[in-house]
Amino acid sequence: MTDRRIARRYELNLPVVVRAVAERKAADSRNGKTRDISTRGVYFLVDQQLEPGSTLDFMLTLPAEITRGTEVFIHAQGKVVRVERKPGDEEERIGVAAMIEKYDIIRAEPAAT
Repeated sequence: MTDRRIARRYELNLPVVVRAVAERKAADSRNGKTRDISTRGVYFLVDQQLEPGSTLDFMLTLPAEITRGTEVFIHAQGKVVRVERKPGDEEERIGVAAMIEKYDIIRAEPAAT
């Protein structure tokens, strides 16, 4: 099978807060962890069942160690393109591949010294 990805993927285990959006109503937020991310998509694990084609609203946190400065938040919207069941040690997790359609970068204010 040929890899059809256009953008480079980065294997990053980052906290993500995900909300499925349906008909202008957002569902409850769920916490998860990313497995990898690119400028066009993200793969994350979450304990919420999502359906392919669902619209998502999510927030990623890039810690200061990665940005070499202050924390950076990425607020994004996208669509679920694939869902995989991932049985885990503690609970069943769902692997979700999502296409990023729009994102905003929010830089945290540096701490006053």
